[in-house]
Amino acid sequence: MRGITISGMILVNNPGSWGHIFAPLEHASWIGLTPTDLVFPFFMFIMGVSTFFSLRKYEFKLSSAAVLKIVKRTVVIFAIGLAIGLFSRFCYALFAVDATKTFAERFGNPFEHLRILGVLQRLALSYCLAALLILLINHKKALYYAGGILVAYLVILLVGNGFDWSQNNIINVVDRAVFGVNHLYHDYMPDGTRIAFDPEGLLSTLPCVAHVLLGFYLGKMIMEVKENTVRIQRIFIYGTILLFAGLLLSYGCPISKKVWSTTFVLVTCGFASLLLALLIWIIDIKGHDRWSRFFESFGINPLFMFVLADVLAILFGSIKFPYGGGAVSIQGFIYGKILLSFLPALWASLVYALLFILLNWLIGNILYKKRIYIKI
Repeated sequence: MRGITISGMILVNNPGSWGHIFAPLEHASWIGLTPTDLVFPFFMFIMGVSTFFSLRKYEFKLSSAAVLKIVKRTVVIFAIGLAIGLFSRFCYALFAVDATKTFAERFGNPFEHLRILGVLQRLALSYCLAALLILLINHKKALYYAGGILVAYLVILLVGNGFDWSQNNIINVVDRAVFGVNHLYHDYMPDGTRIAFDPEGLLSTLPCVAHVLLGFYLGKMIMEVKENTVRIQRIFIYGTILLFAGLLLSYGCPISKKVWSTTFVLVTCGFASLLLALLIWIIDIKGHDRWSRFFESFGINPLFMFVLADVLAILFGSIKFPYGGGAVSIQGFIYGKILLSFLPALWASLVYALLFILLNWLIGNILYKKRIYIKI
Protein backbone atom coordinates (compact mmCIF):
# COMPACT_ATOMS: atom_id res chain seq x y z
CA MET A 1 0.00 0.00 0.00
CA ARG A 2 2.88 2.37 0.72
CA GLY A 3 4.34 1.58 -2.69
CA ILE A 4 1.04 2.23 -4.47
CA THR A 5 0.77 5.53 -2.61
CA ILE A 6 4.31 6.69 -3.38
CA SER A 7 3.98 5.81 -7.06
CA GLY A 8 0.66 7.67 -7.06
CA MET A 9 2.32 10.73 -5.55
CA ILE A 10 5.01 10.63 -8.23
CA LEU A 11 2.36 10.24 -10.94
CA VAL A 12 0.28 13.27 -9.97
CA ASN A 13 3.31 15.47 -9.18
CA ASN A 14 5.10 14.97 -12.50
CA PRO A 15 2.89 15.42 -15.57
CA GLY A 16 4.54 16.32 -18.84
CA SER A 17 2.64 19.62 -18.75
CA TRP A 18 0.61 21.17 -15.94
CA GLY A 19 -1.66 22.62 -18.60
CA HIS A 20 -2.67 19.19 -19.90
CA ILE A 21 -3.81 16.83 -17.15
CA PHE A 22 -6.68 14.36 -17.09
CA ALA A 23 -9.33 15.46 -14.58
CA PRO A 24 -8.85 12.52 -12.13
CA LEU A 25 -5.16 13.44 -11.87
CA GLU A 26 -5.89 16.99 -10.69
CA HIS A 27 -6.61 18.13 -7.14
CA ALA A 28 -10.03 19.53 -6.32
CA SER A 29 -9.77 23.30 -6.65
CA TRP A 30 -11.22 23.92 -3.17
CA ILE A 31 -14.20 21.83 -2.06
CA GLY A 32 -14.54 18.26 -3.29
CA LEU A 33 -12.51 15.13 -3.71
CA THR A 34 -10.66 13.61 -6.67
CA PRO A 35 -8.60 10.39 -6.84
CA THR A 36 -5.49 12.57 -6.66
CA ASP A 37 -6.64 13.99 -3.31
CA LEU A 38 -6.45 10.48 -1.81
CA VAL A 39 -2.73 9.99 -2.38
CA PHE A 40 -1.18 12.17 0.33
CA PRO A 41 -3.67 11.22 3.09
CA PHE A 42 -3.21 7.52 2.24
CA PHE A 43 0.50 7.89 2.96
CA MET A 44 -0.29 9.77 6.16
CA PHE A 45 -2.63 6.95 7.20
CA ILE A 46 -0.19 4.14 6.46
CA MET A 47 2.47 6.11 8.34
CA GLY A 48 0.16 5.89 11.35
CA VAL A 49 -0.12 2.12 10.91
CA SER A 50 3.68 1.88 10.78
CA THR A 51 3.95 4.07 13.88
CA PHE A 52 2.15 1.39 15.89
CA PHE A 53 4.76 -1.19 14.92
CA SER A 54 7.71 1.16 15.52
CA LEU A 55 6.53 2.20 19.01
CA ARG A 56 5.75 -1.34 20.15
CA LYS A 57 9.36 -1.96 21.09
CA TYR A 58 9.09 0.92 23.58
CA GLU A 59 5.87 -0.63 24.95
CA PHE A 60 4.17 2.68 24.13
CA LYS A 61 5.80 4.27 27.17
CA LEU A 62 7.60 7.58 27.36
CA SER A 63 11.37 7.14 27.52
CA SER A 64 14.41 9.14 26.55
CA ALA A 65 15.28 6.63 23.83
CA ALA A 66 11.79 6.84 22.27
CA VAL A 67 11.66 10.65 22.40
CA LEU A 68 15.16 10.93 20.94
CA LYS A 69 14.23 8.69 18.02
CA ILE A 70 11.03 10.61 17.33
CA VAL A 71 12.66 14.04 17.52
CA LYS A 72 15.65 12.97 15.42
CA ARG A 73 13.43 11.53 12.70
CA THR A 74 11.24 14.62 12.73
CA VAL A 75 14.18 17.01 12.37
CA VAL A 76 15.73 14.97 9.54
CA ILE A 77 12.49 14.74 7.50
CA PHE A 78 11.69 18.43 8.06
CA ALA A 79 15.24 19.43 7.06
CA ILE A 80 15.05 17.34 3.89
CA GLY A 81 11.84 19.14 2.96
CA LEU A 82 13.56 22.51 3.33
CA ALA A 83 16.64 21.26 1.48
CA ILE A 84 14.54 20.25 -1.54
CA GLY A 85 13.21 23.81 -1.75
CA LEU A 86 16.74 25.22 -1.64
CA PHE A 87 17.99 22.65 -4.14
CA SER A 88 15.25 23.64 -6.58
CA ARG A 89 16.16 27.31 -6.34
CA PHE A 90 19.86 26.48 -6.75
CA CYS A 91 19.33 24.36 -9.87
CA TYR A 92 17.02 26.80 -11.63
CA ALA A 93 19.50 29.60 -10.95
CA LEU A 94 22.50 27.50 -12.01
CA PHE A 95 21.05 26.28 -15.30
CA ALA A 96 19.15 29.45 -16.28
CA VAL A 97 19.85 30.65 -19.81
CA ASP A 98 19.68 34.31 -18.77
CA ALA A 99 23.25 35.49 -19.38
CA THR A 100 22.49 39.08 -18.32
CA LYS A 101 22.73 38.13 -14.65
CA THR A 102 25.36 36.28 -12.68
CA PHE A 103 24.58 33.10 -10.78
CA ALA A 104 24.70 35.05 -7.50
CA GLU A 105 22.15 37.54 -8.85
CA ARG A 106 19.84 34.77 -10.08
CA PHE A 107 20.18 32.80 -6.86
CA GLY A 108 19.73 35.86 -4.65
CA ASN A 109 18.88 35.33 -1.00
CA PRO A 110 17.51 31.77 -0.93
CA PHE A 111 15.92 32.26 2.47
CA GLU A 112 14.00 35.42 1.58
CA HIS A 113 11.19 33.49 -0.12
CA LEU A 114 11.87 29.97 1.14
CA ARG A 115 8.64 28.07 1.76
CA ILE A 116 8.84 26.79 5.32
CA LEU A 117 6.15 24.13 5.11
CA GLY A 118 5.48 21.41 2.54
CA VAL A 119 4.65 17.74 2.15
CA LEU A 120 7.67 16.35 4.00
CA GLN A 121 7.43 19.01 6.68
CA ARG A 122 3.79 18.09 7.26
CA LEU A 123 4.67 14.41 7.50
CA ALA A 124 7.41 15.24 10.01
CA LEU A 125 5.22 17.39 12.25
CA SER A 126 2.24 15.01 12.11
CA TYR A 127 4.38 12.01 12.98
CA CYS A 128 6.14 13.84 15.80
CA LEU A 129 3.01 15.17 17.50
CA ALA A 130 1.07 11.93 17.10
CA ALA A 131 3.94 9.72 18.31
CA LEU A 132 4.63 11.90 21.36
CA LEU A 133 0.91 12.02 22.18
CA ILE A 134 0.73 8.23 21.99
CA LEU A 135 3.61 7.92 24.45
CA LEU A 136 1.98 10.40 26.83
CA ILE A 137 -1.49 8.86 26.86
CA ASN A 138 -3.03 5.43 27.06
CA HIS A 139 -2.32 4.28 23.51
CA LYS A 140 -5.44 2.11 23.56
CA LYS A 141 -7.50 5.31 23.54
CA ALA A 142 -5.90 6.73 20.41
CA LEU A 143 -9.25 6.58 18.61
CA TYR A 144 -10.89 8.82 21.21
CA TYR A 145 -8.09 11.38 21.05
CA ALA A 146 -8.32 11.41 17.25
CA GLY A 147 -12.04 12.10 17.55
CA GLY A 148 -11.43 14.90 20.04
CA ILE A 149 -8.89 16.55 17.75
CA LEU A 150 -11.25 16.36 14.77
CA VAL A 151 -14.14 17.87 16.73
CA ALA A 152 -11.94 20.68 18.02
CA TYR A 153 -10.63 21.40 14.53
CA LEU A 154 -14.14 21.47 13.11
CA VAL A 155 -15.12 24.11 15.67
CA ILE A 156 -12.05 26.15 14.73
CA LEU A 157 -12.99 26.00 11.05
CA LEU A 158 -16.62 26.95 11.67
CA VAL A 159 -15.85 29.98 13.86
CA GLY A 160 -12.78 31.08 11.89
CA ASN A 161 -14.13 31.22 8.33
CA GLY A 162 -12.23 28.00 7.69
CA PHE A 163 -14.13 27.17 4.51
CA ASP A 164 -13.70 30.60 2.89
CA TRP A 165 -11.06 30.74 0.20
CA SER A 166 -9.77 34.13 1.24
CA GLN A 167 -7.26 36.01 3.35
CA ASN A 168 -9.75 35.91 6.23
CA ASN A 169 -9.53 32.12 6.54
CA ILE A 170 -8.23 31.25 10.03
CA ILE A 171 -5.69 28.86 8.48
CA ASN A 172 -4.31 31.68 6.36
CA VAL A 173 -4.37 34.15 9.25
CA VAL A 174 -2.30 31.82 11.45
CA ASP A 175 0.22 31.01 8.71
CA ARG A 176 0.74 34.67 7.80
CA ALA A 177 1.22 35.57 11.46
CA VAL A 178 3.74 32.79 12.10
CA PHE A 179 5.69 32.62 8.83
CA GLY A 180 4.90 35.75 6.84
CA VAL A 181 3.59 35.95 3.27
CA ASN A 182 7.00 35.39 1.66
CA HIS A 183 7.38 31.94 3.20
CA LEU A 184 4.00 30.52 2.15
CA TYR A 185 2.78 28.75 -0.95
CA HIS A 186 0.86 31.10 -3.26
CA ASP A 187 -2.25 29.43 -4.64
CA TYR A 188 -4.36 30.41 -7.62
CA MET A 189 -7.91 31.64 -7.03
CA PRO A 190 -10.73 30.79 -9.49
CA ASP A 191 -10.36 34.24 -11.11
CA GLY A 192 -6.64 33.63 -11.75
CA THR A 193 -5.24 35.84 -8.98
CA ARG A 194 -2.82 34.38 -6.45
CA ILE A 195 -2.96 34.62 -2.68
CA ALA A 196 -0.63 33.32 -0.01
CA PHE A 197 -2.46 30.18 1.08
CA ASP A 198 -0.50 27.12 2.09
CA PRO A 199 -2.27 23.76 1.64
CA GLU A 200 0.24 22.32 4.11
CA GLY A 201 -0.28 25.09 6.63
CA LEU A 202 0.53 25.00 10.34
CA LEU A 203 -3.00 25.02 11.75
CA SER A 204 -4.25 22.53 9.18
CA THR A 205 -1.55 20.12 10.37
CA LEU A 206 -3.64 19.59 13.52
CA PRO A 207 -6.14 17.20 11.85
CA CYS A 208 -3.18 15.36 10.31
CA VAL A 209 -2.26 14.28 13.83
CA ALA A 210 -5.72 12.69 14.02
CA HIS A 211 -5.01 11.11 10.64
CA VAL A 212 -1.92 9.39 12.04
CA LEU A 213 -3.81 8.33 15.17
CA LEU A 214 -6.56 6.72 13.08
CA GLY A 215 -3.89 4.80 11.18
CA PHE A 216 -2.23 3.89 14.48
CA TYR A 217 -5.52 2.45 15.76
CA LEU A 218 -5.80 0.30 12.65
CA GLY A 219 -2.26 -0.95 13.25
CA LYS A 220 -3.38 -1.99 16.72
CA MET A 221 -6.37 -3.75 15.16
CA ILE A 222 -4.08 -5.68 12.79
CA MET A 223 -1.93 -6.95 15.66
CA GLU A 224 -4.87 -7.94 17.85
CA VAL A 225 -6.26 -10.38 15.26
CA LYS A 226 -4.13 -13.21 13.88
CA GLU A 227 -6.59 -14.71 11.37
CA ASN A 228 -6.71 -12.75 8.12
CA THR A 229 -10.38 -13.35 7.37
CA VAL A 230 -11.43 -11.87 10.71
CA ARG A 231 -8.82 -9.16 10.32
CA ILE A 232 -10.15 -7.86 7.02
CA GLN A 233 -13.72 -8.00 8.34
CA ARG A 234 -12.79 -5.69 11.21
CA ILE A 235 -10.78 -3.39 8.96
CA PHE A 236 -13.66 -3.28 6.47
CA ILE A 237 -16.14 -2.36 9.20
CA TYR A 238 -13.75 0.28 10.57
CA GLY A 239 -13.24 1.81 7.13
CA THR A 240 -16.94 1.75 6.26
CA ILE A 241 -17.87 3.57 9.48
CA LEU A 242 -15.23 6.27 8.88
CA LEU A 243 -16.22 6.67 5.24
CA PHE A 244 -19.94 7.02 5.83
CA ALA A 245 -19.39 9.28 8.83
CA GLY A 246 -17.32 11.60 6.64
CA LEU A 247 -19.82 11.57 3.78
CA LEU A 248 -22.79 12.26 6.03
CA LEU A 249 -21.03 15.04 7.94
CA SER A 250 -19.92 16.67 4.68
CA TYR A 251 -23.28 18.43 4.45
CA GLY A 252 -22.20 20.64 7.34
CA CYS A 253 -18.44 20.28 7.03
CA PRO A 254 -17.35 20.23 3.36
CA ILE A 255 -14.66 17.82 2.23
CA SER A 256 -11.57 19.86 1.40
CA LYS A 257 -7.95 18.78 1.12
CA LYS A 258 -6.63 22.34 1.18
CA VAL A 259 -7.97 22.93 4.69
CA TRP A 260 -7.67 19.21 5.57
CA SER A 261 -11.20 19.33 6.94
CA THR A 262 -12.54 16.89 9.50
CA THR A 263 -14.63 15.15 6.86
CA PHE A 264 -11.61 14.93 4.57
CA VAL A 265 -9.80 13.00 7.32
CA LEU A 266 -12.73 10.64 7.90
CA VAL A 267 -13.40 9.93 4.22
CA THR A 268 -9.77 9.39 3.23
CA CYS A 269 -9.06 7.22 6.27
CA GLY A 270 -12.17 5.22 5.40
CA PHE A 271 -11.03 4.70 1.82
CA ALA A 272 -7.50 3.85 3.00
CA SER A 273 -8.84 1.20 5.40
CA LEU A 274 -10.95 -0.36 2.66
CA LEU A 275 -7.98 -0.44 0.28
CA LEU A 276 -5.82 -2.09 2.93
CA ALA A 277 -8.51 -4.72 3.58
CA LEU A 278 -8.76 -5.35 -0.16
CA LEU A 279 -4.99 -5.77 -0.48
CA ILE A 280 -4.89 -8.23 2.42
CA TRP A 281 -7.65 -10.23 0.76
CA ILE A 282 -5.98 -10.22 -2.69
CA ILE A 283 -2.38 -10.80 -1.58
CA ASP A 284 -2.50 -12.69 1.72
CA ILE A 285 -5.70 -14.71 1.35
CA LYS A 286 -5.96 -15.27 -2.40
CA GLY A 287 -2.19 -15.33 -2.94
CA HIS A 288 -2.20 -13.02 -5.98
CA ASP A 289 1.03 -11.17 -5.26
CA ARG A 290 3.04 -11.10 -8.50
CA TRP A 291 1.43 -7.84 -9.64
CA SER A 292 2.29 -6.15 -6.35
CA ARG A 293 6.05 -6.64 -6.59
CA PHE A 294 6.36 -3.56 -8.79
CA PHE A 295 5.02 -1.42 -5.95
CA GLU A 296 7.17 -3.08 -3.30
CA SER A 297 10.21 -1.36 -4.81
CA PHE A 298 8.57 1.96 -3.89
CA GLY A 299 7.14 0.80 -0.57
CA ILE A 300 10.34 -0.59 0.92
CA ASN A 301 12.09 2.82 0.80
CA PRO A 302 9.10 5.20 0.64
CA LEU A 303 10.57 8.50 1.80
CA PHE A 304 13.77 7.96 -0.16
CA MET A 305 11.77 7.25 -3.31
CA PHE A 306 9.67 10.38 -2.78
CA VAL A 307 12.78 12.52 -2.33
CA LEU A 308 14.48 10.86 -5.31
CA ALA A 309 11.50 11.72 -7.52
CA ASP A 310 11.60 15.34 -6.36
CA VAL A 311 15.34 15.62 -7.07
CA LEU A 312 15.01 14.07 -10.53
CA ALA A 313 12.02 16.29 -11.35
CA ILE A 314 14.01 19.39 -10.40
CA LEU A 315 16.97 18.29 -12.53
CA PHE A 316 14.77 17.38 -15.50
CA GLY A 317 13.02 20.73 -15.31
CA SER A 318 16.07 22.93 -14.75
CA ILE A 319 18.88 21.41 -16.84
CA LYS A 320 18.71 22.90 -20.36
CA PHE A 321 20.65 22.21 -23.52
CA PRO A 322 20.77 23.92 -26.94
CA TYR A 323 18.06 22.81 -29.36
CA GLY A 324 16.63 24.38 -32.50
CA GLY A 325 18.27 27.72 -31.98
CA GLY A 326 17.14 27.95 -28.38
CA ALA A 327 17.31 25.95 -25.18
CA VAL A 328 15.06 23.21 -23.89
CA SER A 329 14.93 21.31 -20.60
CA ILE A 330 15.13 17.54 -20.39
CA GLN A 331 11.44 17.42 -19.50
CA GLY A 332 10.55 19.85 -22.26
CA PHE A 333 12.45 17.80 -24.82
CA ILE A 334 10.89 14.45 -23.87
CA TYR A 335 7.38 15.84 -23.60
CA GLY A 336 7.36 18.63 -26.18
CA LYS A 337 9.70 17.28 -28.84
CA ILE A 338 9.21 13.52 -28.62
CA LEU A 339 5.88 12.57 -27.05
CA LEU A 340 3.88 15.43 -28.57
CA SER A 341 5.13 14.42 -32.01
CA PHE A 342 2.83 11.39 -32.03
CA LEU A 343 0.44 11.77 -29.06
CA PRO A 344 -2.32 14.24 -28.13
CA ALA A 345 -1.30 16.66 -25.37
CA LEU A 346 -3.26 14.96 -22.57
CA TRP A 347 -1.90 11.53 -23.40
CA ALA A 348 1.63 12.83 -23.91
CA SER A 349 1.51 14.41 -20.46
CA LEU A 350 0.30 11.15 -18.91
CA VAL A 351 2.86 9.01 -20.73
CA TYR A 352 5.64 11.32 -19.54
CA ALA A 353 4.47 10.83 -15.94
CA LEU A 354 4.38 7.04 -16.41
CA LEU A 355 7.87 7.02 -17.91
CA PHE A 356 9.07 9.11 -14.98
CA ILE A 357 7.59 6.55 -12.57
CA LEU A 358 9.39 3.79 -14.47
CA LEU A 359 12.71 5.61 -14.18
CA ASN A 360 12.28 5.93 -10.42
CA TRP A 361 11.23 2.28 -10.21
CA LEU A 362 14.41 1.16 -11.96
CA ILE A 363 16.47 2.82 -9.22
CA GLY A 364 14.20 1.62 -6.43
CA ASN A 365 14.16 -1.92 -7.78
CA ILE A 366 17.96 -2.10 -7.63
CA LEU A 367 17.83 -1.16 -3.94
CA TYR A 368 14.98 -3.63 -3.39
CA LYS A 369 16.82 -6.54 -4.99
CA LYS A 370 20.03 -5.76 -3.13
CA ARG A 371 18.04 -5.45 0.14
CA ILE A 372 19.28 -1.90 0.67
CA TYR A 373 16.92 -0.13 3.06
CA ILE A 374 17.41 3.61 3.45
CA LYS A 375 15.74 4.56 6.70
CA ILE A 376 14.96 8.18 7.48
